[in-house]
Amino acid sequence: MRRVSTLLWQIAIGLGALAVWEWGWDFHDRLPWLVPDLLDPYFVSRPSAIFQQFLTMSCLVGRDGNWTFAADGAFARCMGKSENNLWIATFVTLKNTMWGFLTGVSSGFVLGLLLGRSDRLSEIFYPYITAFNSIPRIALAPIIILAFGIGDASKIVTAWLVVVFLVFFNTFEGARSVDRDHINASRLLGASEWQVTRTVIVPSTMAWLFASLSPAISFSLIGVIVGEFIGAEHGIGRMIIESEARGEAAGMMVAVFVLMIAGVILSSLVRRLQSYLLRWRPAQQLSP
Repeated sequence: MRRVSTLLWQIAIGLGALAVWEWGWDFHDRLPWLVPDLLDPYFVSRPSAIFQQFLTMSCLVGRDGNWTFAADGAFARCMGKSENNLWIATFVTLKNTMWGFLTGVSSGFVLGLLLGRSDRLSEIFYPYITAFNSIPRIALAPIIILAFGIGDASKIVTAWLVVVFLVFFNTFEGARSVDRDHINASRLLGASEWQVTRTVIVPSTMAWLFASLSPAISFSLIGVIVGEFIGAEHGIGRMIIESEARGEAAGMMVAVFVLMIAGVILSSLVRRLQSYLLRWRPAQQLSP
């Protein structure tokens, strides 16, 4: 009953917010103290117009207002005419997001493990890593675009830069916080340094790694979008910039909603993967 009640409250809040968004501006002249200027449809459009724009941008409805599936080959023709339609843009953005996420997580984990296990390497390289981490990665996006072009490579590199340091610092702290008694016990039993790393260090560090994955996937998406804002051939970020140039608030809001839904789905998948891979932990076993 608690879950049902929570779901009903969530639905009610969502519907209430959409209702205020849809019809709130109609009362702005009569109740200016209650309806904020932000609800002006020129800036944020309306849910009904956003939904209609979504149907058009996704080639489900043609420019004439008719469903494309009702006419033979209309959907395919629409997809062929629009190289940056919503489906292609979403695919390109998510593809670059996943590549940036995977490369950032893998390189950040390896780097954090190496420096976390070696005091000498940590002393040498940690100040440089800290200094580079202090640079806002978004400020490097124009340089990355200039170096790698407006193709997918620049978006992946931007996402990688955003993700790698987040994963590195979590892994670094995890590798340095491993229980020394476990390490000494493994060595006492004759384990080599590689065996200690594989059987003690890495499993203990996995919890720290997975703690960074949920924000990492969101930051990877942010990095790709920022790169697409500056210059891109395809992608949701380019759609937002093009809609902004045409003054189409509905088009921008469609892209924002797609990004929101994609972010929620990706974060949910990462959390499910985390729960599955860390099911051996006592906290996971005792949770309902």
